[in-house]
Amino acid sequence: MSERSASRSVGSEAPAVRGSPRQGVASAKFGFFVGFAGVVLFGPVASEFEGAMGLSGLLLGLLVAAPQLTGSLLRIPFGAWVENAGAKKPFLILLGLSVVGMGGLLVLLVTAYPDDLTIAHYPVVFLFGSLSGCGIATFSVGTAQTSYWYSTDEQGTVLALFGGLGNSSPGIFTLIFPVALAGVGLTNAYLAWFVFLVIGTGIYARYAVDAPYFQYVTRGIDEREARGYAEARGQELFPSGDTMGSVRRAASIPRTWILVALFFTSFGGFLALTVWYPSYWSSLHGLDARTAGPLTAASFTLLSALVRAGGAISDRFGGEATAIASFGTIAIATAILIVARNFSLALAATVLLGAGMGVGSAAVFQLVPRYVPDTVGGASGLIGGLGAFGGFVVPPVLGLFVDFQGASGYATGFVVYLVLSIVALGLSSMLYRATPTPTPGSSVPADD
Repeated sequence: MSERSASRSVGSEAPAVRGSPRQGVASAKFGFFVGFAGVVLFGPVASEFEGAMGLSGLLLGLLVAAPQLTGSLLRIPFGAWVENAGAKKPFLILLGLSVVGMGGLLVLLVTAYPDDLTIAHYPVVFLFGSLSGCGIATFSVGTAQTSYWYSTDEQGTVLALFGGLGNSSPGIFTLIFPVALAGVGLTNAYLAWFVFLVIGTGIYARYAVDAPYFQYVTRGIDEREARGYAEARGQELFPSGDTMGSVRRAASIPRTWILVALFFTSFGGFLALTVWYPSYWSSLHGLDARTAGPLTAASFTLLSALVRAGGAISDRFGGEATAIASFGTIAIATAILIVARNFSLALAATVLLGAGMGVGSAAVFQLVPRYVPDTVGGASGLIGGLGAFGGFVVPPVLGLFVDFQGASGYATGFVVYLVLSIVALGLSSMLYRATPTPTPGSSVPADD
């Protein structure tokens, strides 16, 4: 019997699965949207905490980046955990931790803000901010969930849609949070966010569905038989079954570390600048908080999320070539921002920067299933975690520029991303020269 005939035979006998690829990916996108809003937990209202606690540029940079600490590092173990448990359980735990962190921050604000909130509360605020950022780590979980539902030749498009919608939540919250601050005050604004987080977690729990293989295994079906059933239903990617082994195998592939570096610049940059830009616009260009937040969202955060449809561009032109174009764009934009003091010029460069980072992030993850197809969960966690760690590492460095140079440091600090983009451009060129992306209908295996 041919392999195709055997697949049809198994498919006719395969137990039914809950949901569909569309529901699986839609639930992942929604859950990621809910959790990823934690990126801007402090950024749009940084001036409130800065004024209440008397923070230096370094401490302010650490605070606005606090959600990225857990939101980046937890991507590694939770992304790998998908290999054993599927996506739904890790996803719910991360969202639950975010609920705990947001609840703790809300209690602190109710009891201490504004008059009694001092620098002594900084460690507690940082702790609750870090917990609230756990939902950001759903990126690697949702990426794996999305990859397991769809075929390899559709990865760029579906991952772009997954990341693009999720990435829009920081932009939306950057738009509405300053408005809520002016209308109902800081404490009530966080209360509304807490309610949103609880309801969103409940909706994800109700509608999320794992890919067929994980559903079969959960029912007690033998792994080999479960794989046969899942293949008959169209699933192409499968886990290795060893959670941390998945991470180790991904780490043993040199190309993984190139993708980490690229993602550190593109997506890590998106995270870092999303929380840093409101302060940039306020301190360097004199805008108030209610203007700086929406401007950040419109010119950078939402724009970057929308153009993350660059995954579709990667499917057409190749992830390596798309990465080269995007990091070249980032280098040009940051070079302008270093010297720009004119508002219009800075705004134009910011738009260019947001577009470059959005397309670059999509291009990187389009390459993940291609280079590490046997350990997608582990690679997603490693690349997503260490790459996104740039969202935590860089804001304090930008804060040091401000401490040493004053307001002009907000501009010269962009030299950090100029250097990173030049390095990323070189690494992307290495990938392009070594293994060009195959055209449709051909097959060029990824190097180990």
